[in-house]
Amino acid sequence: MLSPKEFATLMLVNAAPDQIDMCRQELDTLLERQLVALEELACGHQRLHVTGAGHSMLNAVARKR
Repeated sequence: MLSPKEFATLMLVNAAPDQIDMCRQELDTLLERQLVALEELACGHQRLHVTGAGHSMLNAVARKR
């Protein structure tokens, strides 16, 4: 189960991946659980994106509302 901060970070990565602070501690858990992944861009920078498992988690919570 994700903490509220981890879930909020997952939502932020989904909504605004270019604006997320890469030093957020919650990212370690999301990366470990393979809910987000780092993508290497051609310019040498890294960008976060939500994986299929991460989208499944977001969709499951959206259905519970």
